[in-house]
Amino acid sequence: MKPAVLHAQPALCACGHTGIKQKQAPAGNIARQPFRAVPAVSRHPALRQSARRGAVNIVCTAQVTRQKFTDVATEKEFFQVLQDEIAQGHVPKILMPAFQDFYNNYKTAVVNSGVPGADEALVAKIMSAIADRSVHEFVEPYTFPSHHHRILEPYNYYEFGQNYVRTLIDFSKSVIGHLPRFEKMAEQIANGENVVLLANHQTEADPGVFALLLEHTHPNLATDVIYVAGDRVVTDPLCKPFSMGRNLFCVHSKKRLDDIPELKAQKIATNRRTLTAMARALNEGGKLLWIAPSGGRDRPQADTGAWHPDKWDPSAVELMRQLLAKAKPAGHLYPFAMYSWELMPPPKVVEKGLGERRLTHFAGAGISVCEELDVDAIVSSADVEDKAGRQQLLASAAWQAVSDEYARLEEAITNDAARERRADVYQQPWRQ
Repeated sequence: MKPAVLHAQPALCACGHTGIKQKQAPAGNIARQPFRAVPAVSRHPALRQSARRGAVNIVCTAQVTRQKFTDVATEKEFFQVLQDEIAQGHVPKILMPAFQDFYNNYKTAVVNSGVPGADEALVAKIMSAIADRSVHEFVEPYTFPSHHHRILEPYNYYEFGQNYVRTLIDFSKSVIGHLPRFEKMAEQIANGENVVLLANHQTEADPGVFALLLEHTHPNLATDVIYVAGDRVVTDPLCKPFSMGRNLFCVHSKKRLDDIPELKAQKIATNRRTLTAMARALNEGGKLLWIAPSGGRDRPQADTGAWHPDKWDPSAVELMRQLLAKAKPAGHLYPFAMYSWELMPPPKVVEKGLGERRLTHFAGAGISVCEELDVDAIVSSADVEDKAGRQQLLASAAWQAVSDEYARLEEAITNDAARERRADVYQQPWRQ
């Protein structure tokens, strides 16, 4: 049984306008914004009942702005509209099988979730919103700057992403680990200090998971975090709409610098501009950054099929340490564990082309923050002149902390008895 409720909200943009005005909401200093109040669960009878049963899935009405997708209510209508867009040359024909596969497995995940109201009509609306925004990216592609601020109007890309990911999270099995540490981070940010999360990364849905699990206790952390984003999420037309709703520092990872040799110099120049933007933001203070030092998503182990955090690039961890050290405000490094692969497991190997298969499931997810790193203590055993050794010590310590916490987080999500036994550490604040 996976109890939850659906709470419909009006679409934020119901007109037929297809242009995206580049008006953005700044990723402001979290410290200077009061925490926004989250509507109390008790205000809605159905929500009260769901909260008592253990999970609350709140799904907003999907936003659609291309006129053709606005009235889609069924799977048949969806594919008729998509086929028309392909016929007009707005979408590559090669993507039709990918959309069919995506639609079918997403429908299976949602309809079989057991959530009241999670029916085929909801699937059609959510998928129409995704297709609508993807088509728009083929017709009028958005170019991400080095420092991208989430776009909230005239189209709310943040809610667009939340609506989709929310339908895939089984909140009855999901948890947040070590909430007091999140509170400590929030206090540091409120004091104008900077916080960097060194995280493992599992799915394209990770920003949505992070935001949805934190929106009940720390909504400003959920909305104002800045993600260090790689190539795919800012270039793939199917990924870009979700990325447009997040605050990003856009970089090209080492893994992809040589994908197109003639663009390598341009990518390096972009990375330099991004580093400048990051340094400027950290000098302002009160910033929360999220980075995956592995340079990509975790993959299952070839021999066992088990999932755990991929190894990290020591230079990525060192870069964050240096940026924090050079900034005027104090800075803090926290290892950060995420469990989300069941929602949208990535391909077993890295794919570079368009049309990556997107499998979806209704499943539990979790986030947990480890103890803040004591950098000086960690690197003290290495000679001051041994820069590579010190970098490796720091990266290894941070990765080990995440790896150990990930194992505990996984147990709390996948084992009901363990979740109940450790409910003081791995909590479900949406039930309160």
